[in-house]
Amino acid sequence: MMTRPAAEAGEPAGPPRNRLSGLPDDRWSVREAIFWTIPPLCYFAFPGYLMLGSQILIAGLFALSLDLIMGYAGIVSLGQAAFFGTGAYTAGWLASHGWPDPLSGLLAGSAAAAVVGLPIGFLVVRGRDLGRLIVTLGVGMLFFEAANKAASVTGGVDGLSGMEAGRLFGLFDFDLFGRTAYLYSLGVLFPLFLGCRRLVRSPFGLSLRGIRENATRMAALGAPVRRRLIGIFVIAAALAGAAGALLAQTTRFVGPDSLGFSRSAEVLIMLVLGGAGRLYGALVGAALFLLAQDVLAGFDPLYWQFWLGLMLVGVVLHARGGVMGGCELLAERLGRHR
Repeated sequence: MMTRPAAEAGEPAGPPRNRLSGLPDDRWSVREAIFWTIPPLCYFAFPGYLMLGSQILIAGLFALSLDLIMGYAGIVSLGQAAFFGTGAYTAGWLASHGWPDPLSGLLAGSAAAAVVGLPIGFLVVRGRDLGRLIVTLGVGMLFFEAANKAASVTGGVDGLSGMEAGRLFGLFDFDLFGRTAYLYSLGVLFPLFLGCRRLVRSPFGLSLRGIRENATRMAALGAPVRRRLIGIFVIAAALAGAAGALLAQTTRFVGPDSLGFSRSAEVLIMLVLGGAGRLYGALVGAALFLLAQDVLAGFDPLYWQFWLGLMLVGVVLHARGGVMGGCELLAERLGRHR
C-alpha cells in the first residue's frame, strides 16, 4: 500500500541532515536567524505591548515543553498545567517568604516541576494513547484540587499574596510597563530553546521520533523505550515549571488557574495551531493564539471565543500540521511550479 510523503501528509518533515553523520544538521538557516531578530525588534517597535509580549514568550516556552513530549515522543497530555503550576507556586511561595531573587526562584520552580514529573512519568509511560491522556488529565485535576485544599500554603482560591519580585541581577526592577519582564522572559526562552533544538537533533531526539512512530520496533532494536520516555517527560516538566515560575515573577501573582484544565487545554491548542513536532510551531502557535485572543476580545468582548474557535477549526481543516505545516506545504508546492 502506497503512502504519501511526510510533508504532503502534514507531518513534520524534519531538519536537513548532515551527509557524513546522518544526524540533523545543526547549522542555522536564514529563516531561523530572521525569526529570532523579531523579538528584540518588537521591544523597540511596540513599547506599549511589552506585558503582552512577555506573556507570549512565556506561553511559547510552555508550549515548547508540550511539543517535546507530544510532537517528538508522541505522548498527548492534558495535564501539563500541573508542572506549570508547580513551578509558579514554588517561585511565588519563595518570593512571598523572603526569597525574592528571580533567577534562584526560576531554578527552584523548574527543579520542583522536574521532581514532580519523575514519578508521574513512570505512571504515564505505562499506558498507551488513551490511557496516557486520562492519567495526565487525572493528575492535573488532583493538583488543582490539592492547591484549593492547601489554602494555608497556596492561598486557596485567592492565590498567593504578598509576592515581592527582587531586582534582576540586583540591578533591574520589574516595572509596570513590562520592560524588564519582556527581556527577562526572552533571556530565559532563547537559551532553553537552543537546548531543545540541540536535544531533538541529537541521537536521543532521533530515538524519540522512532518511538513515536513504532515503539515496538525501537524496543526490538535495543532502545530503552521507557527510560527515554520518562527522561523527555521530566525535561518537559522542568520547562513547564520554568514557564510557570516566569509567569509568577513577572505578574507577581499565582492563582489556582495556573493548575487548571483550561491552562492545559490552551497550551494544547497553541501547539496544534502552530504545528507539533517542529519546535518553532510552539512559539508561532503561542503568539497567534494570544494575539488573536487580544484582538478578538477587543473586537467582540462577549463572543470572542466564537471567532477564536472558528479560526482554530479553519486552521485544523485547511492547514494540516498547523500553521508551520501549512507554510511548509505551500512553499513546497510553489517550488514545484517554478
